[in-house]
Amino acid sequence: MFLASLFALLALTAASQMEMLALGIMSNTGADFFTLFSSEKSEGRTLSADQISLADVEQKWAEIDKDQSGVISKRMATAYMTEQKDSNVLTALLNRVREKLGLGSSLGSLVTLLLSVAAFKAIWLFFSRYTTQLLAIRISRDLRQQYFEHIQSQPMSFYHQHNIGSISSRIVGDAAQIAVSINSCITNFLQTPFTILTTLGMCFYMSWKLSLVIFVGVPGIVLPIIFFARRVKKISRQLQTNQERFASVLIDFLAGIQTVKIFSMEAFSLRKYQEQNDRMAMLESKTAKYGLLTRPVLHAVTTLCLAGVVLFGLYTLHMTLPQLIVFCGLLQLVYEPVKKFAEENANVQRGVVAAERMYEVLGQKPLIQDAPGAIEMKRLQENIEFRNVWFRYQGDWVLKGLSFQLRKGETLAIVGPTGAGKSTIVQLLPRLYEAERGEILIDGRPVAAYTQKSLRDNIAFVSQKPFLFYDTVAANIAYGRDYSFEQIEEAARRAHADEFIQRLPKKYQSMLAEAGQNLSGGQQQRLAIARALVKSAGILILDEATSSLDALSEQKIKDAILSLKGEVTQILIAHRLSTIDHADRILYLEEGRKIAEGTKEELMVSCPQFRLMWETLYQRETRRAPQPCEMPL
Repeated sequence: MFLASLFALLALTAASQMEMLALGIMSNTGADFFTLFSSEKSEGRTLSADQISLADVEQKWAEIDKDQSGVISKRMATAYMTEQKDSNVLTALLNRVREKLGLGSSLGSLVTLLLSVAAFKAIWLFFSRYTTQLLAIRISRDLRQQYFEHIQSQPMSFYHQHNIGSISSRIVGDAAQIAVSINSCITNFLQTPFTILTTLGMCFYMSWKLSLVIFVGVPGIVLPIIFFARRVKKISRQLQTNQERFASVLIDFLAGIQTVKIFSMEAFSLRKYQEQNDRMAMLESKTAKYGLLTRPVLHAVTTLCLAGVVLFGLYTLHMTLPQLIVFCGLLQLVYEPVKKFAEENANVQRGVVAAERMYEVLGQKPLIQDAPGAIEMKRLQENIEFRNVWFRYQGDWVLKGLSFQLRKGETLAIVGPTGAGKSTIVQLLPRLYEAERGEILIDGRPVAAYTQKSLRDNIAFVSQKPFLFYDTVAANIAYGRDYSFEQIEEAARRAHADEFIQRLPKKYQSMLAEAGQNLSGGQQQRLAIARALVKSAGILILDEATSSLDALSEQKIKDAILSLKGEVTQILIAHRLSTIDHADRILYLEEGRKIAEGTKEELMVSCPQFRLMWETLYQRETRRAPQPCEMPL
């Protein structure tokens, strides 16, 4: 595609040059009387004289009328002028082309020439623009693909460093800007140099004296380009950074719309939005000013240069009108790409900034990668062990020397106050984060010895906030895997989701709204549990998975989880202690340290903190328990 774009652009340049020559040929009506018969010579170039003697006419007549026919035609005069070594190069070229094509003075042939050149240019103009646009689109597509693949490989810590607005802005906005800039770059850095070099070469070949006028305007062209390019690049960086903040404010509003309305904070949200919107408009205005100011400045400089060429050519070098038309046309071909280069440079600079921002992310190597020689993990065979594990987040230690073991088929409950590090444990196991000290072992091997994909394929995870996407119920349960409908239905039945799915208009083929907003919190949670159950993984993790369920649904989920006891190794995190009655062992944490470990009965005796939490929460849950309904007297 790049080669096709390059060829089309070069052909377009050649077509533009042919167009200028065609205009010169059309305006060249042949040799005039004074040019043909004048004998005055100066520096190897024929000049028109104010007077011609009869002797001059007779001498030239004999040279032109070689057949002694007594008649001279325009064709004979043109051929004679072309053969003269001292004739103007441009005149000779125009005459030679006219002679070869046999155009003569026929209006039809001249119109045919112009239409042919115009059609030739139109064809290459389309293909040059289409191929460069297509190339830019494909590069942008590949960048978006590479960017998405790259952020998928990043650990969870990456998503804490970059907010959603920043990531989405770079993957959509910056990639689109790069596509526009690539289109400008291809034209500016491929076609423009070729056009300038070839056209200037033609100009110098025709008249090196007249071509020197071009360089008078060079400083007036180069200096504005440099000045405005620096300003545009600086403002573009500020603008694209502000676009990230703008996107973040908008995403926060949409994601938290319920909170905004409940707290009646529409005015506050509007004020934050307006601040970013106004700043973005101000930066866009500055970019527009510098981007649009370039072309008028360069237009003024190039117009003065062209005026100088016309005056110098007419009154000093005594060039004819066709010669000046072609020469000025070729100079315009030189100046126009330069002016366009300056105008498109704003796009190029914005693309440079966008590329820098994208490669800030693409240049970050994933902190968690598969080790060389990593093996595929099979189903859990023996045990899971945390051995003196330390982990910190943003400088604060979340886990401090944690050690415990979990045998295959056991159910381990992890409890403790908020911020004790419970969720961190179950995120370290599938390597969403990497432990800073100590080891996490599965079947005696460090988790780093397994490939990340195989490790996570063996873990089914249900979080407190389930993720549902815009698709059917069945697709949300299968989540990209090729399960049969019977497997999906069985998992939904075990998660007690089938009962509400059957009430949906299209049952398992019903479409969910974005983030499952047309379902209650408990229904969303049961779909997430069904997704975990259909996976049939050897390790099941439930992180506050029943927090959104009512007491009846929670009991049904407990029954489903109990049915897996002995078959699946389970790790449960819960604040509602009624959900961990069946746990084989309980791990009690405080401030990232293991305070106690054992059965519920053992901890009630050996761990005062656990006993206090149990008694407090048990009494609270007992008060919330439903009482038998009584009819009023």
